[in-house]
Amino acid sequence: MTSTGKRYLVTGGAGYVGSVVAAHLLAAGHRVTVLDDLSTGFREAVPAGAEFIEGRVQDAARHLDGGYDAVLHFAASSQVGESVTDPAKYWSNNVGGAIDLLAAMRSAGIGTLVFSSTAAVYGEPDTTPIREDAATAPTNPYGATKLAVDHMITSEAAAHGLAAVSLRYFNVAGAHGAYGERHEPESHLIPLVLRTAQGRRDSISVFGTDYPTPDGTCVRDYIHVDDLAEAHLLALTAARSGEHLICNLGNGNGFSVREVIETARKVTGRDIPETAAGRRAGDPAVLVASADRAREVLGWRPSRTDLAGIIADAWAFARQQESAE
Repeated sequence: MTSTGKRYLVTGGAGYVGSVVAAHLLAAGHRVTVLDDLSTGFREAVPAGAEFIEGRVQDAARHLDGGYDAVLHFAASSQVGESVTDPAKYWSNNVGGAIDLLAAMRSAGIGTLVFSSTAAVYGEPDTTPIREDAATAPTNPYGATKLAVDHMITSEAAAHGLAAVSLRYFNVAGAHGAYGERHEPESHLIPLVLRTAQGRRDSISVFGTDYPTPDGTCVRDYIHVDDLAEAHLLALTAARSGEHLICNLGNGNGFSVREVIETARKVTGRDIPETAAGRRAGDPAVLVASADRAREVLGWRPSRTDLAGIIADAWAFARQQESAE
């Protein structure tokens, strides 16, 4: 994918996606430094072989020097619900942190950035699959802060020649061996379903059963975290000075809530009780990505698109965490 022997700073590399990307970079022969304040990440999630610095992204200037080839930026607050109740935290951490990081990169002469963005910037789209030229109308402060950073990066590329790629994720799932998803609080469907399978929850809530979809439940695009990580390595080589490339990442196929639950029952061999609940405000019936640009420009080809395989990897990680408790 990329030539070996480069040096990268991975902010937020003790979190879910950041740790998996760091592991992929190391496997490709690169040197990796993880910068993470461990507010939501885990020290044991930093891959062996990576240098670790405990610190905030706002303090990146203390640690960056001209020896880095690029920065991959994952450090951000990412809970949609919390962003609604505590928006100041999100504007400070996500936007303020990005301002400080870009200034530190500029000062150190580091000219390449890969940014972890989100499909939340699109809000409730008029059509699917969602393309990068769809209207951006985030419905919560989390999505709004990510969109603000994207605008900031565009300006930085134009003004200072930054080579940047923003990757807008849809629903990331699965695990990479010992590196997987463990948010607290958890709000994502697959880990919540698996917690129910483990008996850690009484049931899984199905929010809305009367959507205009084949089984009445919401349809979402799930992408394996390893496929996602591979896109980041490809983005490092696709970045061009003075340009800000934005790519959606998704499988282009959707699975309904009920399909996820039923597949999890088959994978785990366990009963997973479900409880019907009313629709949640702002939940579109279908959210599916068009990843044509990522395929064409990055040469990205997701290969782990089977829902059962995605859930099986997440289940293996959940069982591993359970046995370690």
